[in-house]
Amino acid sequence: MSMEEIMKDLIERQRKFFYDGHTRDIAFRKTQMLKLKKAVQHHEDEIKTALKKDLNKGDFEAYLTEVGFFYSEWKDLYKNMAYWASPQKQKTPVTHMGSKSYINKDPYGVTLVIGPWNYPFQLLMTPLLGAIAAGNTVVLKPSEYTPYTSMVIRDIIASTFPEEYIAVVEGDADTAKALLDQKLDYIFFTGSRETGRKVMAKAAETLTPVTLELGGKNPAVVTEEANLKLAAKRIVWGKFLNAGQTCVAPDYILIHESNRRQFMKLLVQYTKKYFGPEVRGKRSYPKIISESHVDRLAGMLDKNKVLYGGGYDRDSRKMEPTIMIDVQLDDMVMEDEIFGPILPIISYQYESEVLDIVRERRNPLALYLFTESSESEEMIINNLSFGGGCINDTIMHITTPYLPFGGVGESGHGAYHGKDSFDTFTHKKSILDQTTRFDLPIRYNPSPGTMKTLRSIWE
Repeated sequence: MSMEEIMKDLIERQRKFFYDGHTRDIAFRKTQMLKLKKAVQHHEDEIKTALKKDLNKGDFEAYLTEVGFFYSEWKDLYKNMAYWASPQKQKTPVTHMGSKSYINKDPYGVTLVIGPWNYPFQLLMTPLLGAIAAGNTVVLKPSEYTPYTSMVIRDIIASTFPEEYIAVVEGDADTAKALLDQKLDYIFFTGSRETGRKVMAKAAETLTPVTLELGGKNPAVVTEEANLKLAAKRIVWGKFLNAGQTCVAPDYILIHESNRRQFMKLLVQYTKKYFGPEVRGKRSYPKIISESHVDRLAGMLDKNKVLYGGGYDRDSRKMEPTIMIDVQLDDMVMEDEIFGPILPIISYQYESEVLDIVRERRNPLALYLFTESSESEEMIINNLSFGGGCINDTIMHITTPYLPFGGVGESGHGAYHGKDSFDTFTHKKSILDQTTRFDLPIRYNPSPGTMKTLRSIWE
């Protein structure tokens, strides 16, 4: 069988499983959620080993950013999914006397989740939880750049679920294309803007709804009134986590010129403390995903502007945490999302400059504002478009199940985490249940009196 035929057969078997009604039962969904958690717990050491092989993640970072994140999301969904799945009563206007209104929570059907390589476990398995809780069947497509993690996920899923319910399909871009050529009911994609455009174009051919979790140049704005020590500490942590290969990592810093010198010293201090040579030697510091990505990052470096770091080794796919100063807006490092351990610093004098700089790099996925000024907070939050973010912190907004995570405009659309994960994979079907005990004649009688009655009700 050709790749196209194999994918078609898989989707048809999953659609039959869905049409047979297996996934609609809440008890069934909860059982599958429990089975998945137990399987992940059973394979936890293998997951950590795979993440070590693929990205050189240590046990702590692997748990913090991948496995623990999965457990947190699982806990909230498992606790609340039955309530979220129940029909939702709605008000009924007087014009619909005798009827009842409600919203039925319908699963979409056969869903496809395409995951990235930077958090290869979390960013594939967390959407899976939402799809299961909402009552769908799922095809998972892991990244080919993280083969060891992909294999562990395949083993977890294959040993826990039948293929007609949840399946893992491994392969490269051609495999993803073969999947996207099928008639799916929902597509969830996490990855680059470039690939996201292709996914959306393919989904448009069959009018398939899609969630796109992309990226962008995420600014960290440090105002004149900011707590500089905490700002430096939290930006350094958020930036160099996973060697900067995080879609919501601070991409560049906008620092008020009055704090520039002091802040640069603090950045170097905390970078040395948490990610310096001695620290990296004692623990696993993640590596860059491929040699070509090392080449891309190296091309962004300007030796004359490197304040700290700047070293890299192509063969071992390692790059030092790097801070660049005196960066200009037209420098190569400011053209696209960095997605690596390079942190450019740009100073500003007026807050209007911040608005102009961020707007030129439209719709970042995240924005981080460090300030003690409520006026600055209001001005930035209300005048810039971005997916989400933090005041006086980085990254942490995505770790709560009570805040939706997603982009806007060029950084994607749709959101998930917690209830939003359930809602993403759920169609809200509106139902009006009309009485048969009587039939109001008003809609059948287009008279002046009827018009007057309608005006009195609606206006």
